[in-house]
This record gives sequence, structure tokens and C-alpha cells, in this order.
Amino acid sequence: MKVLVIGANGQIGRIVVDKLKDHAAHDVIAGVRKEDQKQAYENDGIKSRFIDLEGSIEDMEKAMENVEAVVFSAGSGGKTGADKTAMVDLDGAVKSIEAAKNAGIKRYVIVSALYSNRREFWSYGTNEPSTGGYYYAAKHYADVWLENSGLDYTVIRPPLLLNEPGTRKVHVTDRLEKSDDKLEIPREDVANVIVAALDHDNAINKSFDINHGDTDVNEAVKGI
Repeated sequence: MKVLVIGANGQIGRIVVDKLKDHAAHDVIAGVRKEDQKQAYENDGIKSRFIDLEGSIEDMEKAMENVEAVVFSAGSGGKTGADKTAMVDLDGAVKSIEAAKNAGIKRYVIVSALYSNRREFWSYGTNEPSTGGYYYAAKHYADVWLENSGLDYTVIRPPLLLNEPGTRKVHVTDRLEKSDDKLEIPREDVANVIVAALDHDNAINKSFDINHGDTDVNEAVKGI
């Protein structure tokens, strides 16, 4: 498949692009916001296109021409407030979903956040972007929009993200609990799950939590 990675300059996005660039079954396109980012990918021999999540659906649709699958790994970042989170993590995601539909794309994989589907864990009294209720709300409603879009979706909800080498061993489940041991996962293993979701049709129309674990990533995704 020809896969457009939205958020290709982010930490997970960069890893996904790197894993897909030599993948026998996929042809990757890096979706970026800035000229220097685009040039950096082009210098590495990787095709790239501009994607402005605060821009128009029409412009996004043009950037998705001849694309077969979208990976959305973008986010407003840990230092922004509710306004930017709403415009990027929610509205930007929804616009990209609509653009994908308009462009005739069927496959769409989104990186969400653990507990985005469970309001009892949303901390409404904090302004911290990584834990604030507005952050989870943005992720939740983007996920719901995707799930009801008619696209062949996959929603991946990871816990705390680590900058450590991946192990290719994960745990995939419908429901992780706060009592579970060490709710954390290397960003590389999130990328491994994304690639596995693109590889295996079993991940289509599935939403799930992931964590570090003992199961090979492909077997874990195929066992959903």
C-alpha cells in the first residue's frame, strides 16, 4: 500500500516512516508541516508532502492523491494548551479523516492514548496537556469520529511512551487497568504495532490498548 504518515516529523512518525521505507509491501510518504522537514526526507530519498492540520480539508485531500492508507501519529505536543490540542488532535484529525474519505482512501490507522475511551480516568481538574481532561476528550472524539466514518479503521491506545529501543514484544488488549504492572511502552514498539496493523487485515475495524509484553507484535495483532 502507498501509506501517508501524518506527523512524520514526530517521534513515533519518524520511526514509522523508517520502518515502512524498506517494507516490501508498502510505499511510504512522509506528511510534514515545514519545508525543512520535507527537504530532510527528500534528501534521504523518501517522498514527502505538506500536511497542515490547521488548514483546509481540500488541501489535505490534494495531499492524499493516490494514497491508499493513512497513519495519523500527529499531536499538538506536550507544551500546548487546550486550544491547540482541540485544533490539532481533534479538529485536525477529523479533517484528515474527511479528506481521506473524499480522496477515496479506505485504510486509516490513528495513534490515540490509553484511557481516551474511559472518562473515569480523565483528570478534569488539571491543565497539564498530557493528563488534562481536554486532551483525552480530543483523542476520544477523534477516535469516535474515525470509528463511525465508514473507513477501515484501527485505533491504537498506548500508555506512557519511552525513548528506548523496541523489543517487538507487546501486549494487546481491549482494556488495560491502572493496576496493571508498568503501563509503558517504547515508541518504537508503538511503531511496530502500526506497521503490523497495516500488514494484517485482522486489525481492521478494531480499537485496542497496547503495552509492553511477551508476545511477538505480529502474533499479538493477529490475535486481536
